[in-house]
Amino acid sequence: MSTIVVTKLPAVVVQPSETVTTAGKAILSMFGKPLITLPSTVLYVFDHPIHEPVETVRKGFSQALFHYYPLAGRLACDDNNDIHIDCTGEGVTFVAASADCTIKELMIMCDRKDAVPVQEQLAEDYPMESCSHGDPLVMMQVTSFRCGGFVVGVTWNHGVADGFGIGRFVQTVGELARGLPTPSVIPVLPLQSSVLQVVPPPCTLAVYQAVFQFPPSQLVGSNITIPAGLVHRIRFGGRRDGRPPSCTLFEAVAAVLWRCRTRVVMSDPEAPAIIVFTANSRKHMGIDDGYYGNCTTIHMAIEKSSVVANACIMDLVGLINRAKEQIPEHFKNGGNDTTMAMLQAIEGFSGGRAGYENVLSITSWRNIGFEDADFGSGKTARVMTYVRALLVPHCVVCLPCKWEQGARVMSRCVTAQHADALLQEITTL
Repeated sequence: MSTIVVTKLPAVVVQPSETVTTAGKAILSMFGKPLITLPSTVLYVFDHPIHEPVETVRKGFSQALFHYYPLAGRLACDDNNDIHIDCTGEGVTFVAASADCTIKELMIMCDRKDAVPVQEQLAEDYPMESCSHGDPLVMMQVTSFRCGGFVVGVTWNHGVADGFGIGRFVQTVGELARGLPTPSVIPVLPLQSSVLQVVPPPCTLAVYQAVFQFPPSQLVGSNITIPAGLVHRIRFGGRRDGRPPSCTLFEAVAAVLWRCRTRVVMSDPEAPAIIVFTANSRKHMGIDDGYYGNCTTIHMAIEKSSVVANACIMDLVGLINRAKEQIPEHFKNGGNDTTMAMLQAIEGFSGGRAGYENVLSITSWRNIGFEDADFGSGKTARVMTYVRALLVPHCVVCLPCKWEQGARVMSRCVTAQHADALLQEITTL
C-alpha cells in the first residue's frame, strides 16, 4: 500500500463533563505569549484495540477538560491588550475518523521520507496553520484502523501549553477513559502558579530575537532515521564493558544532525553555525510538574561552520553538553558570559540576525510523557509528529517505534535542493 484514505465524520464540540463555577480568566506566562499563534501536533499510535475507541477517548476527553478547564476556553485581550484565556467552557474540537489500512501498513508509509501528507490526515488543523483568538485551544481526532488499532491526533495552541503540559493532559484523558476517578497528577492551573511571575532569562529572549527572526525559506518536511549502530557507537564508543554511556541519545542525535546539515547547507567557513534547543525548565524554577502551561527555555551552542563541518562528533557532543550544563545559571543571574559571547558573534557576522543556513533548532520529545498515554490497551506503539513550516529550520527527536531500532527524527530543516544530500551525509557517518 502506497497511500492511505482517511474518512472523517463532521467535527463536534466536546465540553467539560461538569460546569466549573469558579472559572474566570487564566493568565498566560511570559514563556507562552510569544507562541499564541503557533499550533503543534502529536500523533499517538496504538496497535492494540480497545472497545469503541472513539467514544472511549471522547468521554475521557470531556472528563479531563473539567480538570483542565482553561483548555476549553478561548484566547482574549483585556483592556491593556494583554492576552489571556477566558475560561468560557466553550469546548474543543473532536473528530471521529477511520482509515482503510492497518497500523503496521501505516508505519511502513510513515517510515518514508515523504510521510508528512500521510500524517497530516491523522489530525485536525487550524486554518492557515495558525491559531487565532476564536479558535479552540485543543483539537483531537481519533482514527480507527482495520486491525483494531487506532491513532489519537492532538493539535493544540502552543501558547497555552508546552509539550510536557499537553503530555500530562493526554495522560489524564487516558486515565479517566480507563475509569480512574481522578488524575494521578493534579493539574496546576495557570492562574495558580508562581511561573506567572517569572520572566524568561534575558539570554533566552536574546537568543529568540537573534535566531528566530529571519525571512522564511521553502523548507521541506522529511522523516529521518539515525541508525541504531551509529547512535550506539557515539554513546558507547564500541565498548561492551557495561559502563554507562558517555552522552545522552539527544546529544548524539543533535551532534549528527548539526554536523551533517552544516556540511550540506553552509559554504562560508567563517559563518557561525548555531544549534538551538529547548529545555523544560520547571525544576530550575521550582515549578510543580502539574503545571501544564509553557515553561520552556531556549539555549544554544555556536561555532564556525568550518569547525562544525570537520569536527569529531564527540567534540560537538561536548559543545551541546556544555550548553545544557549552563541552563541553571540562566536562572541565577539572567544569563552568562558564554551566551552573551555567542550573541556577539552573531552580531559581528550578520548584523544581529542569523539566516536559514546558520541555524538548526532541535526539540526532544523523549522523556516528556508522550509515551505514557494509555487508553486501555497499553502504552503507545509510536509517537509521531509532522514539523510545520516554521521560520526556523527545525527537527523533533521522537520516541522510538516498538518495531524499530535507531532514533526517529521528524524534520523540516533543509530546502528541497539539500534534502537528499542531508540523508546521504548521515548514511556515510
